[in-house]
Amino acid sequence: MDMIQARSESLIAGIWETGAGAEFSKTCPATGALSWRGQAASADQVHRAVAGAHAALSGWADTALEDRIAVLRAYGKALEKRKAEIAQLISQDMGKTLTESQGEAASMIGKIELSISAYADRTGEQALDTAFGRFELCHKPVGVMAVFGPYNFPGHLPNGHIVPALLAGNTCVFKPSELAPSVAPLMADCFEEAGLPPGCLSIVQGGRDTGQALLESEINGLLFTGSERTGRYFHKTLGGRPDVMLALEMGGNNPLIVWDPAEPTAAANLVIQSAFLTSGQRCTCARRLIIPDNAFGDAVLAEVIDRAAVLRSGAWLEDDAFMGPLVSAESAAQAVRFQDDLVKRGGRLRLALQQSDPALGFVSAGIVDMTGTDVPDEECFAPLLQVFRVETLDDAITLANRTRFGLSAGLVSDDDDIWNEVRRRVRVGILNRNRPTVGASGKLPFGGPGMSGNFRPGGYYAADYCAWPQASQIEDQLTV
Repeated sequence: MDMIQARSESLIAGIWETGAGAEFSKTCPATGALSWRGQAASADQVHRAVAGAHAALSGWADTALEDRIAVLRAYGKALEKRKAEIAQLISQDMGKTLTESQGEAASMIGKIELSISAYADRTGEQALDTAFGRFELCHKPVGVMAVFGPYNFPGHLPNGHIVPALLAGNTCVFKPSELAPSVAPLMADCFEEAGLPPGCLSIVQGGRDTGQALLESEINGLLFTGSERTGRYFHKTLGGRPDVMLALEMGGNNPLIVWDPAEPTAAANLVIQSAFLTSGQRCTCARRLIIPDNAFGDAVLAEVIDRAAVLRSGAWLEDDAFMGPLVSAESAAQAVRFQDDLVKRGGRLRLALQQSDPALGFVSAGIVDMTGTDVPDEECFAPLLQVFRVETLDDAITLANRTRFGLSAGLVSDDDDIWNEVRRRVRVGILNRNRPTVGASGKLPFGGPGMSGNFRPGGYYAADYCAWPQASQIEDQLTV
């Protein structure tokens, strides 16, 4: 399959412009081939994009809801026509298998009807008759939303902010990750084909300087999916700005408890899916496997190691690969360094994560037994699983909660009483039973407490941060 060369300009208030900032490029981490090259948007271009979004805001907000819905449905049809191209662009940039990228493209399309349902359910309008007249509730758009996209789902996750934001009548300025810039211009093309007015969505390509310019612009909201460090920086920078809607999703150090009774082979398969899908580049991936220190735990761990050892990494064009590369060669090297640090802290290497080529992003799955050691509470965005052996279920739950994050967790057990105890005590936003930790539904909220976010979950609840409520008491005629 030939490489697709993505559009390299930035979209500034309806006009495609060559970036006036520094040049940057992205290479495919599976092949080393160039996937994108262009120049970052300058600070002036970012500010003009935000100004254009403000200029377009009143017209789009005043557009009837049914007409906004029609534009978004037309956008979905445009995505459908180009979903094969979307999938290839995603895989070329960040390396995930084509099957996974095809699933991401499908999720982008599915987000539209989910957002329409969520807007009606979570926001919308209500009226209640009273003795004097009526109460009414309506919702208003926040304004100009800055959307910062991640590299692991460069289409689906920013799309999950942009679609509900536009539906609510907001306008958006979108900065894609510089590690996966290619799909954003295609999204803009699809919106243009759907009839979205100029200025309602701008794309500003670039890295830290472009993001800083957007953060310092006259925005009304900031919608972010990405690292905890960047999210904390946004939170700190916008401190004292309660007028800016801030929605943060920042990953996790996610525990997966496997406890008897459960079938060891089935449990091991679920662990593999939880820890190593998308090469560990999902914020809901299991990072910590917690198992009992007994024969059952031995059996589960042995099967996990055996299966992880034969997981095949391959380029996105290869149909039989379970994992693609990490997003870059440097990310692969960082994962190796993280593993080395765990070993220095006393971890017992059960399966070594290895980078096969220093110029590419391929790594093998790794497993380190960290029982009884000093463990850093950090998210390693790679297929590296830490194992902890404990004596009791109480120990397992206590360890699961020993993190400043709170995004995702899972329990593998057939015992209802164990599930009820874990559900009562484990503090996470997404808690699955006998399902991979990476499983999340667009019909449910997505997010968690602690350093995983700021209590503004996305998914179905994205409607909540895209509109604010206005309550009214109404009597149509003034009476004495």
